[in-house]
Amino acid sequence: MRPTAPSNSPKGEDLIAVPFMLSPLGGNEGGRSLRAVLFDMDGVLYDSMPSHAKAWHRAMADFGYDLPEQEAYMHEGRTGASTINIVSRRQRGIEESEERIQEIYKVKSAYFNEYPPAQPMPGALELLHKLKAQGLKILIVTGSGQLSLLDRLNHHFPDIFCRELMVTAYDVKRGKPDPEPYLMGLQKGGLRPEECIVVENAPLGVRAAKAAGIFTVAVNTGPLPDHALTDEGADALFPSMQAFSDAWESFSATLFR
Repeated sequence: MRPTAPSNSPKGEDLIAVPFMLSPLGGNEGGRSLRAVLFDMDGVLYDSMPSHAKAWHRAMADFGYDLPEQEAYMHEGRTGASTINIVSRRQRGIEESEERIQEIYKVKSAYFNEYPPAQPMPGALELLHKLKAQGLKILIVTGSGQLSLLDRLNHHFPDIFCRELMVTAYDVKRGKPDPEPYLMGLQKGGLRPEECIVVENAPLGVRAAKAAGIFTVAVNTGPLPDHALTDEGADALFPSMQAFSDAWESFSATLFR
């Protein structure tokens, strides 16, 4: 039995079980072993979402739109164009032109770059070291299109990531919540869904991972209520990356016998 937190707790102390039971990894009775962990980046490895949310709010306001910071968390994982058009359709009944989208996104990026560089999420490096010591493949699946992404990861998480096991905005046509990014991750890693777990902090990322058929751990590192993640199908929920790292040995032993 998985450990549970009280149902009235907004964020559990350790691991919160979703309100339904699943077989480990969708049916691990055949003795399959864990081969890989696929990580989202913003809000999972980096504490970057507060700056992204503020930048989205400011940029959209400059163009006459109202995108509250908390709503930006709900759009995490979408492409910039998708986020902009969801708001523009709702508030003006139109889709913005490609030129206008690029203009808005450029302003959003400029605002984001005004904030101090995002720091690694507490517990992230510790967890990555544990996974590497177990010989597991470690993949990144992110909607980011930063050209310097690998350099940044290697600076904060040395000797963990390689370009061949990264999926970025440049690798896919459809971003999250479409499963394509995670399906691409499986392809790049030579993996089957039942051999992996995904670590996500965003509702749309959870939806994408579940649509790809992968057991999904949600880490609620932002301001959203827990149900925003469990409603999308998260198989397990932790209140932080540190909590997940601290519980990794018992958690993985429960799932993989």
